[in-house]
Amino acid sequence: MAELLYLCHRIPYPPNKGDKIRAFNWLRALAERHTVHLGSFVDDSADWAHRAVLDRWCDQVCLRPLAPRRAKLRSLSALARGEALSFAYYRDRALQDWVDRLMAERRIDAVLVFSSTMAPYVAGHAVRRVLDFVDVDSDKWAQYAAHTRGPMRRIYAREANTLAAGERRLARSFDASIFVSAAEADFFRRMAPDCAARVHAIANGVYAEYFDPDGDYAPAAPGATDIVFTGAMDYGANVDAVCWFVEQVWPRVRQAVPEARFTIVGTRPTRRVQALAEHAGVVVTGAVPDVRPYLARARVAVAPMRIARGLQNKVLEAFAMARPVVMTPQAEAGLEPGAEAAGDVVAAPEAFAAAVIARLAGVPDEATRRAARGYVLTHYAWAARFAELDRLIEGVGYDVDDKAG
Repeated sequence: MAELLYLCHRIPYPPNKGDKIRAFNWLRALAERHTVHLGSFVDDSADWAHRAVLDRWCDQVCLRPLAPRRAKLRSLSALARGEALSFAYYRDRALQDWVDRLMAERRIDAVLVFSSTMAPYVAGHAVRRVLDFVDVDSDKWAQYAAHTRGPMRRIYAREANTLAAGERRLARSFDASIFVSAAEADFFRRMAPDCAARVHAIANGVYAEYFDPDGDYAPAAPGATDIVFTGAMDYGANVDAVCWFVEQVWPRVRQAVPEARFTIVGTRPTRRVQALAEHAGVVVTGAVPDVRPYLARARVAVAPMRIARGLQNKVLEAFAMARPVVMTPQAEAGLEPGAEAAGDVVAAPEAFAAAVIARLAGVPDEATRRAARGYVLTHYAWAARFAELDRLIEGVGYDVDDKAG
């Protein structure tokens, strides 16, 4: 058993959105074998209620409030220093003091950092350090710049460049860097070839027992032809995805299938997302206690991502619920081979609409259901992910002192 420091940019509970699902599962797996100390931010006031849950898994917990307005002001100060805004956004003196004190008072064997923005907290500590980048965040900023007009385009482009430089520096100083898919890891190896030997891919998993297509969920209304999108609806890439779908794809679907309904399921929908409910057949739920009933009664899930990196949990969860998924190439990029047996990968609005219409018109296809569920069971079980993470943290099979890659 080792003693570990685990740093997360967002409290890893409840596991109700993509990054928190991965962060929580790392915590739960590590706590089964090691003593874990957790340092994290809380950006949703409702999440403070979950402190007691974290205490069950962790020896020490330091949670710090993250006020968006104050954090944005810190980010602005980074402009003058030529620093990435993302690093300044998560800078907190109290958390740094807690980390330094913990490292001085306890014999910490290793550190796991979730998100590159938390890496500066352990920059000066000589201990085995593993950084879960999850995605290449700098490229997401580049994608935002490509889809934005006006002054923000320059800000996004600047962040893409400065953050990319920071990501390369971190990869050179950490013992191992993790990404959520082989495609993401390969992308980063091309960015930082001198670190290639210490870059690894560990995909997310899905708890298939929880996402059970045969569970006792509310049945679909007679004749319902539901299409569903799930995700945090204050996240820019998700907002862009559903707006593009409703504005560019949805009119074509409704023309062919007038009774069709598109349900957007996810927490904290922005005003732009809420306004989509003004379109005929579009429903915006806001936060729901459980996404499974919505997936269970949908005929098809959609992942119309135009801005994406890494692995889309929304696709894995829909597959686990034995639902076909119509997705863009960006949403499909991080998946293991074989997803095409249970989904359609299309880019243009016309082709996307045609794929959705075809899925709505078809009778329930048992072969597709089996293919979707089987794909997740084969490629995305959590147990194998935990073993690889533990191996990296403990340095088993790796040269801890090899900084040359």
